[in-house]
Amino acid sequence: MDLGLRDRVAIVTGSSRGLGKASATALAAEGARVVLNGRTASSLEETAAELRSRGATVAAVVADVSTEDGCAELVSRTQEVFGQVDILVNNANSGARASISSPDADWSSAIEGTFWPSLRLTRLVAPGMRERRRGVIVMVSSIYGREMGGPPSYQVFKSAQLSLAKTLAREFAPDNVRVLTVAPGSISFPGGSWWRRQQSEPEAMARFVAQDMPLGRFGRAEEVGDVVAFLCSDRASLMTGACIPVDGCQGKSLI
Repeated sequence: MDLGLRDRVAIVTGSSRGLGKASATALAAEGARVVLNGRTASSLEETAAELRSRGATVAAVVADVSTEDGCAELVSRTQEVFGQVDILVNNANSGARASISSPDADWSSAIEGTFWPSLRLTRLVAPGMRERRRGVIVMVSSIYGREMGGPPSYQVFKSAQLSLAKTLAREFAPDNVRVLTVAPGSISFPGGSWWRRQQSEPEAMARFVAQDMPLGRFGRAEEVGDVVAFLCSDRASLMTGACIPVDGCQGKSLI
């Protein structure tokens, strides 16, 4: 299926590995011009070289999007190289994991690394999208933004992404700018947290899969990336404000 994404310009944050890399790869495979983003130049350039070897048109921007300056740098560099932003995939997820007893500094770290990038980057790219009357913004949240699970700070800010996306979807709809959320379940990829636990706790992870993963396996990053690419395409033109679980029925929410 041709998703009609050729020459669209997409920013994908946190895209040197994992879900961000998979989303960038899927968009590039459909002909989009993709701007990769991360904080480590070596891993970012490695991913960029891999995609270029497949014929993709990509740029790599080292910027810390947990800061206001980093967000501005990423959008500015994208506009310099490609002229505009048609697609924004908010995937960056860093900062401390905080509990109710954690100090304010840990909660501040969590919001700076998880929620603020989504809001700040959206605020920067939305005016151009609304003016051109075309654009898609995707928040990569979690099934634990839809229901109970995970550390308190993670659930709070992943839920906040869902709320932000729904609110903005209604606000931007008259200008034909769509805003959506993807809610992955437990996804294993090399270097990721679930992958590391598979290496260090294989028996515990086997029990977890048997108890919590109806398909009998962890999800793969590319399974999330393919959904992101579809949502960014005109094939999903009536979809906005929705949260799409990609979890193999791991989640238990009815909505």
